[in-house]
Amino acid sequence: MKFICLKGVVKIMYLKSLSLENFRKFRTLNNRIDFVDAKDYKEDESINIAPKATLIIGKNNSGKTTVVEALKKLVSNSGFRAADFNFDYLRELLDRYTLEYLDSDKAKEVPTQTFIVTIVIDNSKEDLLTNIIPFMAIGDVKDSEVQIIAKWAPKDAEVFIKSVRKFILNADSYKTQKFDRFLGLIDENEFSLSYFNSNNEKRNGFSFKKLIELESITANNIIGEDCLSKAFSKIVDYRYKQLKSNQDNTGLDKLDEEIISINEKLTGHIEQEHAVSINSSLGRMLAGEKCQVLLKSDLSFQTLLRSVLKYEYVEGDNHIPEQQFGLGYTNLMMIIADIITYMEKYPENSFNSQINLISIEEPETFMHPQMQELFIKNVNEMISSLLENKNKHVNSQIIITTHSPHILNSKIHEGNTFNNINYITTQNNVAKSVCLNDRILINDISNQTRRINRGRWKKAQSLKFLKKHIKFKVSELFFADAVIFVEGITEYTLLQYYLDTDERYNKHYISVILINGAHAKVYEKLIYTLGVPTLIITDIDFKREKFEKNEKDSEYPDKDCYLQMDERELNGRSITNTTLAHFYSTSNAKTIIDNEYKVMDYLMILCQKQVIQGYYPTSFEEAFILTNADNEMMQEALKKVKPDIFKEIIDDGGLIKNSYKLQKKLSDSKSEFANEMLFEILISDAAAKIPELPQYIKDGLRFLEERLGGEKDEL
Repeated sequence: MKFICLKGVVKIMYLKSLSLENFRKFRTLNNRIDFVDAKDYKEDESINIAPKATLIIGKNNSGKTTVVEALKKLVSNSGFRAADFNFDYLRELLDRYTLEYLDSDKAKEVPTQTFIVTIVIDNSKEDLLTNIIPFMAIGDVKDSEVQIIAKWAPKDAEVFIKSVRKFILNADSYKTQKFDRFLGLIDENEFSLSYFNSNNEKRNGFSFKKLIELESITANNIIGEDCLSKAFSKIVDYRYKQLKSNQDNTGLDKLDEEIISINEKLTGHIEQEHAVSINSSLGRMLAGEKCQVLLKSDLSFQTLLRSVLKYEYVEGDNHIPEQQFGLGYTNLMMIIADIITYMEKYPENSFNSQINLISIEEPETFMHPQMQELFIKNVNEMISSLLENKNKHVNSQIIITTHSPHILNSKIHEGNTFNNINYITTQNNVAKSVCLNDRILINDISNQTRRINRGRWKKAQSLKFLKKHIKFKVSELFFADAVIFVEGITEYTLLQYYLDTDERYNKHYISVILINGAHAKVYEKLIYTLGVPTLIITDIDFKREKFEKNEKDSEYPDKDCYLQMDERELNGRSITNTTLAHFYSTSNAKTIIDNEYKVMDYLMILCQKQVIQGYYPTSFEEAFILTNADNEMMQEALKKVKPDIFKEIIDDGGLIKNSYKLQKKLSDSKSEFANEMLFEILISDAAAKIPELPQYIKDGLRFLEERLGGEKDEL
């Protein structure tokens, strides 16, 4: 089919998504990576790469680097090996390769990796569609997306199957090495990359190298003590060559004239002071002029850079050599040097027919947290200064792979969005990619919410809260094995001790996140999206009249008490906790208590549901006090924090009878109580009895243990 492409149709093309099938940890599901669209930096009043950068985040060995490696191999059309296949996929295929299967008449499956590259065409300014024409139908001129399907498979399937049959005949001889030998068989066979359009029609003569330009900036590219001098020498050298090539005349510039003059002077000096004497000595030993030597200066701009240019930084009045730079600063400057080199070489006034990608892999290497937080801002300012006085319309897409919560924070807050963040995790050893965006994180989040502070949590408000709150440690949930959201400082402080000292949990990275109020429901969609095992621990917050909380009430001026909540008082009682009301779809306290804990896949909602010593506690502090009423450590902590109140309560019937009163009196001293409690535990001897966690907390930890693959031991 002939396709005529006219100039004046397209502004730019950019990479929208990449799907990886059977490549390393990726299989056929949850394998798509989304990329931010390309925007012209020059057209913006201020540069901000945060919304223009694609972030690929995840824990170590989750598959972040795999995405960049796939792009590299596709662009270079080389480097694929048997080890790049998903091993589970190959084992399944090997199990299928029986002699009966191989000798049957049905079509045989061969090892195949599939990559689906989706390109978007922006229809507003000039470009040429030369490199993408083979994958476009006539109607695609008006469409915005074009798919290119690349398959890495045996060049001749029949030849491969014959080699597999021979392999299977000898399979028993390989014993435990059968799979390793199968990998060797794949590498011995000839594989090739074939290209297809969305209709699965093969397209010959295509290469991604013609379509995609990939600049890869790798982590830890510090090589030698003079790496910065070498990096910036290249930049200066490139600029010098560009300057010379843009000169209108053919004459020498002043620098060239100076270099030639220096060469003449040095050559004359060397000849007079050294060469004459050396040649005289040689003449006495060897006859004839053939043994004469000529010593001359051969200085050039390039040798000048290599020999003379020094990279130093200023510290007060001192110029410090680069060998004394910290590794974090050096790594940052090397990244910036690579970006400057790329930007300098980017064509002036050009919207070319290639997709331009800059990949920055794990820039946080060697950087302290504050430098990581400022990384995106530093890159913004650097790109802005580069473009300030240049007629460059840069439309490169920036891809950053990282496991830094600080860079994640910077991306979210500088860009004011969760868009263009790809979260990669693993489930059952298979990589899972989750493409985040604002829409899915706030979808229907406020359906069951109740009035708070005379207003309602709207979707926009929820998203605003999420963006702001995530800066304070919450970004850790992207890199945690499990997450526990807690409402108050007491459980936040004490839970971390119990997790650290229990072998069932301290081998996992469990992040405890303080919500400061019953707002955990705002994280519901994010929890579901990430699939991280999560507990939301919140207080049931029984609704009490003012006089029931020992607060004067004009309707009941004679009543004054601290109401302990027992079965009788529970009837008809409601709660004020909006998170519980959201998940249980009711505010009736008895309904919530009588029902099982809310469990939804990887999420469990916890509150005080059990009667302890005859009473229903209303908070973690009260549940902790009732559970450990006779514990000496807890009593000692209470004595130190509230000595007068503690004595008064002991004299008035003890801790159990006055648990609600005591927790009310602790309301302004929760942090002090938590720290005193922790101090008593830490200084105790081995024989001392450590206070127990309330039962609802134990139930939640069992849930986490099960989701993390542990045993269901008794706590």
